[in-house]
Amino acid sequence: MTHEFKAIVEEAVLAKNNGLKSVLVSVVALDGSSYRRPGVRMLVLEDGRMIGAVSGGCVEKEILLQSETVFKTGVSKMMTYDGRYRLGCEGILYILLEPFRPTEIFENAFKNCLKARLPIEIWSYFEKEEGTISGIGSAVKMEEAVFSVSGLKTKLGETSHSVFKQKLPPCFKIVIVGAEHDAVQLCEYAALTGWEVTVIAGATESKSITDFPGAHAFYAQTPEQLGMQVIDQQTAVVLMSHNFANDLRYLVALKECNPAYIGLLGPARRREDMLSQFLEYCPAADDVFLDSIHGPAGINIGAETPQEIAVSIIAEILAITRQKEPISLSQKIGCIHN
Repeated sequence: MTHEFKAIVEEAVLAKNNGLKSVLVSVVALDGSSYRRPGVRMLVLEDGRMIGAVSGGCVEKEILLQSETVFKTGVSKMMTYDGRYRLGCEGILYILLEPFRPTEIFENAFKNCLKARLPIEIWSYFEKEEGTISGIGSAVKMEEAVFSVSGLKTKLGETSHSVFKQKLPPCFKIVIVGAEHDAVQLCEYAALTGWEVTVIAGATESKSITDFPGAHAFYAQTPEQLGMQVIDQQTAVVLMSHNFANDLRYLVALKECNPAYIGLLGPARRREDMLSQFLEYCPAADDVFLDSIHGPAGINIGAETPQEIAVSIIAEILAITRQKEPISLSQKIGCIHN
């Protein structure tokens, strides 16, 4: 959800620069079940536009109406939405609405935090009742600095209100090694998922970032230069250059990194040959690194086209990073979300 909050902050800053007020909307508690869980947020602008959503669509209409008083008074408020009679979700949402006033200091700290790939904490103080309540609101902690969303004076932890705490990790990142048509499709689908996308092509590649919709960065470089990129536990890497020797060189270059996932395009035989040669070059590679390698990349959904293969790969990355077994939800016992 980090990318959703990033989009909200960017739109709030843009609205402020255009002389528009904005209201931050946060689901802070839930009784029962709902389309989205606590921690989901959206932004309402003074001109009626909405960025993001906290449900499948019905709740947003009520949120837009409730936001009118926040725009007028500049005071935070709570609203509840009982979906048992309107959505069929069997849940009651508790929603915090507060004026969002991102200062230049907040904006710079937020950009620096994202660039440094540091976690962000959000503390939202609330009560499970409707109306304006003194002392409710959110605070955002970045490194050692704490910023109030709506001018809340309360220090973290010093309140009698209920508090919803959320830690947002760095934006999930995917590094795509390859520049063919299937890499373009994976880039576009990953960007739609909200991931930061870095595309790495060969040093003599004639393509540029404009050929990859949604890409955050593009590099034409040799495998040995791969260490220049930030690859951490919030990063997936997919090797899809369609050249065995190149993919092997990139895999060797990754041995000092610790990505969450490494995907190899191609059949199982290609994976076995690559791992065999990799271990000749890197006999000391640890099991954690080897366990992160998945090939053929993707889950078995019968994917045929580049677009379907992209969906398959993204689904596998999500399942592995969230430690879920890919099954039909109709076969899952209990709630959709644990």
